[in-house]
This record gives sequence, structure tokens and C-alpha cells, in this order.
Amino acid sequence: MSENILPSCISLPLSGKELEEIVSKAKDYALMHGICMRSKANFNPDNLQFAPFVLTPSLYPRKEFEKATKLQIILNKMIHNVAHDVDFLRETLASTIKVDDFTASLFKIYETVLSEGVAQEISLGLVRSDTMLETRKSCFSKSTCMPSRSFYCCVAMTITLGLLRSDYFVSDRNKILQVEFNTIASSFAGISSQFREFHSYILQELGHDDKVKYLPENNALAGLCDAMVEAWKIIGDDKAAILFIIEDVTYNICDQRFHEFYIREKYPHVKVIRQSLTEIFKEGKLGDNKTLIVGNVTASVVYFRAGYEPGHYHSENEWAARLMIERSTAIKCPSVHYHLAGTKKVQQALAKPGVLNRFLNDENEIKQVKEIFTGLYSFDKGEGGDETVKMVLEKPENFVMKPQREGGGNNIYGVDIPERLKAMDETERSAYILMERIFPPISKSYMIRPGGPNPPPIFDMVSELGIFGAIIGTKEKILYNRQVGHMLRTKVSSANEGGVAAGLGALDSVYLTNEF
Repeated sequence: MSENILPSCISLPLSGKELEEIVSKAKDYALMHGICMRSKANFNPDNLQFAPFVLTPSLYPRKEFEKATKLQIILNKMIHNVAHDVDFLRETLASTIKVDDFTASLFKIYETVLSEGVAQEISLGLVRSDTMLETRKSCFSKSTCMPSRSFYCCVAMTITLGLLRSDYFVSDRNKILQVEFNTIASSFAGISSQFREFHSYILQELGHDDKVKYLPENNALAGLCDAMVEAWKIIGDDKAAILFIIEDVTYNICDQRFHEFYIREKYPHVKVIRQSLTEIFKEGKLGDNKTLIVGNVTASVVYFRAGYEPGHYHSENEWAARLMIERSTAIKCPSVHYHLAGTKKVQQALAKPGVLNRFLNDENEIKQVKEIFTGLYSFDKGEGGDETVKMVLEKPENFVMKPQREGGGNNIYGVDIPERLKAMDETERSAYILMERIFPPISKSYMIRPGGPNPPPIFDMVSELGIFGAIIGTKEKILYNRQVGHMLRTKVSSANEGGVAAGLGALDSVYLTNEF
């Protein structure tokens, strides 16, 4: 078998009758256990369909999985320190805010709050760092040693403000490298926490009870929710609520509601309310001492599941609501400076020589973080932008251009880059960074989607590992720092994007192996 193809955890393909029966059971299990979403194509708030899933769990090197989970604590601390470094954010985003209206609007709120005096020094970070495995045995310098393969996957390091997640890639064969760090609305902790039991059921039904032990525990939902309640306790107002900021229409409803239901079940004295930014503008106000009041309820913790893309701000009203929240004494997840710390431009700046020393003071920790960075380059004129353009035009298939956006579907890949670059002037291209693509190993299994073919075909797929983290603290002191769980998203190897909520990928489980 090729070194770039991971074997399946069970023998595939399944026989026709066996496949038909297990797919039917898997769909029903998903529907009856909340592994579901609302349909974007045929939206009805009263209807759910199962979320896309991979039928059998995907192999993952135990060593790299454990590396990613252990590293998350360091990444939490790193991004927390980045978010609280005013000069660094100003310097790093100076060119971006000239050409990116969305980031500029966030930065305007940031500067307003700084000028008025920050009402709440404590931030809650619920983040996710996203990574992928790299099959190439080479460093990531100036597009050298690039493979001739046509498939690839590019993972993102995602940091969710308040709830963190990190994703990684590796610079040696089948080791992790970081794609993105999410600092706002890091999703799928709720549904991913169901997947160990889901795939345990599938394996047992197929007669592979002995393989269940290779599926690691996943307490992502509990970890994120416990951190929200920990922040709520810090404020100390027993009558205050945790406020979820939501979209006007929520498709990923089960994942969001699982957070609310967990809090209400484990902490029945803690109230949870849900409001859109539009509703906050109409019903919210600042009370005495800048407390945030929504209707007749004080909100002491704000958890953003919306607000990460321009489409969530329909008018100046939504921006006014965001500013009001930032001016309040509520603990924000994320606060606006955490949101800015999760931009792609900051990610690119952190990869520059010597920059990590500004945020981490332990040489071993700095070394561990550096090892997961892939090639990241600036398009800014004063930062070698012309050299970056020349490099990508020579071999565009080895790169991806990323704007300052979350939510998927915003990147420019490979052969599409030259035409888009030629249409931009030097200022416009500063809204993007350039990242070297990661070439992960291929796995094979069935991807089950609502309305998909029956029987389903076996696909060549690639996976992205996200590690969730939770951190609470001020600029001076970290009060709480945890790695809390993980998620695995898998997509067809020929696809550029892989977001489940965006309809481009499927949820999966890690099946740990010592073989790679």
C-alpha cells in the first residue's frame, strides 16, 4: 500500500446487504442522538436532517494526536498573550484595515474601547486549533521540495474567542502542521462529543467490538461549557445569564443547543438566553456600572456563535450592538481583541523569525509551536510582497490565499490564484496572506450525506484535526487554561474546502494507531 494512503480500521468494501443495513442504522442513530442540522436547501425550523458523517472512523497516528492535545495549552497561552498586546495588533493589522472593511470595523471598536477604558479586563477564550497531517518529508521553505501529487488539503488554525480550537499540519511525514486557529464561534464541540459513542455503535454492529478501545474519549462539549460557567462564577451575580449571540437563522442548531442544554442540566441555576445582534440592538442596553442588560435580564458572559462574518451585520445597528457588548462589564467570548488575534494576518506574523519570543518565554514551548507552522507569507509591499507574488505565480498549485474571514468558502486555491492576483493592486492584495498547501494522507471510507447515493461509494478522503481549548484571564494573569476535547472533519480529497456547516465536509472520529 502507498505510504500516502492510510488503511481502513476495518476491511472495506462491505457487502451489499451489510452496507445497506449499517447505513440505515447509522442514519437513524444520528437522527435519534442529535447528530443533526437544519437543511439550507429546504429550510424549515421544525425539520432536522442528519449531519454528514463518515461511516467508519479514520486512522490517526497516536503520537501526533497526543502531541496536538498537549500543545493546546501552550497555544491557548500564546493567543491569549497576542490578544492582549495592543502594539502588536496595531502594527500587524495596520495594512489589513486599510483594505478590509470588516476587519477595519472590528478594529474601530477595539480602538474605541481602548480609548474609553476597558470595562472588563477578563477574557474567555473558547478556541480551536485545526491541523492536518503532512505526507512530505521536507521543510516548508519557499515552495521547495514540492510534491507532484494533485490532491491536497489545507487546514486552518482556528481560534475561537472564548472557545479555542487548534488545527495542525506536520513537516515530517504524517506529522501535524497548523492550518488555522479559531477564536470565534469554534463549532462542533457539541456534535463531535457524540461521535465516540456513534462510531462505537457502528463498530460493534459490524462485529468489531475489540476496536472500540482505539477511539479516544472526547469531552469537548463539557469542557467548553464548564469554562463558560467558570467565567460566570467569576462575575458572581447569581441572577445573571450567559448570553449566546446567534445568527438570524441557525442551521447548526443541535451543536449550539447541546451547549445550552448541558449548562441547564449540570448547572440548573445558570440561565442561558439566545439573541441575534439585531435583537440586542433593539432590546439591549448598558445599566449601572456598564452591566449588559437584555430585556430584563443581566448578561454576565457573552458567547458569540455569530458575528464572525460581514453577513451577520446587516446595518450599523448590528455594529452598534457589538460595540455595546464590548463596552460592557460582561466577560466576552471572544472579546474584540481576541477576535482580532484570530485573523490570518496575525497567524502569518506569528510565523516570522523571533516573533513567538514576544508571547512565550520558554524556549522549549517556542520550539514546539514552531514545529507545527507551515509556510506563511505576506503580500504587503514592505514585507516582501513582490517576492511572494513571484513565488506563487511560479507554482500556484502549491499555495492557498486566505482573507481575514472565518466560516469557510473564502479562500483562493492553486490555479485560481494568478487570475485573482492580476486583478488586484498592491493595496488590495494586502487583505490576504499566502499559505503553503499541506498534502495529507488519503483514507478510504463511505461518506454518508442527506440525499446521497444509495448505496454510497467509497471515497478517497483527507481529514483535519481540531483541538479545543479554553482559557480565562487578564493581561497580567491567566486564571484558567485547559485542553478540553477534539473534532475530526473529513472531506473528499479532491475538494478545496471542507466545512461541515458550509456543506463541504463530514464529521468523523479519530481511530488511534501506533503504526505511523
